[in-house]
Amino acid sequence: MRRPTIVIADDHPVVRCGIRSLLADDRYDVVGEAADLEQTVALVGRHRPALLLLDLSFAGVSSLAVLPRVRTVSPGTRVLILTMHNDAASARDALAAGAHGFLRKEAAAGELVTAADALAAGGRYLDPSLGAALVASETRLDGALSGRERAVLALIADGLTNQQIAAELHLSVRTIEAQRASIKVKLGVSRRAELISCARRLRLTA
Repeated sequence: MRRPTIVIADDHPVVRCGIRSLLADDRYDVVGEAADLEQTVALVGRHRPALLLLDLSFAGVSSLAVLPRVRTVSPGTRVLILTMHNDAASARDALAAGAHGFLRKEAAAGELVTAADALAAGGRYLDPSLGAALVASETRLDGALSGRERAVLALIADGLTNQQIAAELHLSVRTIEAQRASIKVKLGVSRRAELISCARRLRLTA
């Protein structure tokens, strides 16, 4: 039986070496290591691995932006995000962007193997330490917004400006600004990307 193939992408060679050593058994075949995002896409396209183990941040730049390219060059590759960030928002953003799993780098060694096994079998994996926080976040999100706020959020996610939203809903720009501020407070977010992520989770946009 052919072993599942893996590409490891992290800009720290010591980290890549450590991950490789943890997975170097008779179950996996590490076929490539990438030190930057362009190399990551190239290696995934060349090898079409079963799994991509991808660091969340390369030199301070989020790697989530390359996930659409990864899906294009290798639709069957499943992505496990590895990160130093121990917060539910980072996990939520990664999953919303199309990742199949999220794991802290400081997790126990056996947990990496467990996560890889889960993804290789077609499942998903979330760092257990973040599970409760994500559940609490989803509970807060569900029903947090009024009908008007949901309409405003949907239009924000569609890329409309405050002026355009005001015209669409026949409201003043000041009202839309107030609604936008209220939405951010209720959802506990501050960035537009986070608003879009919430809109997707609420199925208000594609």
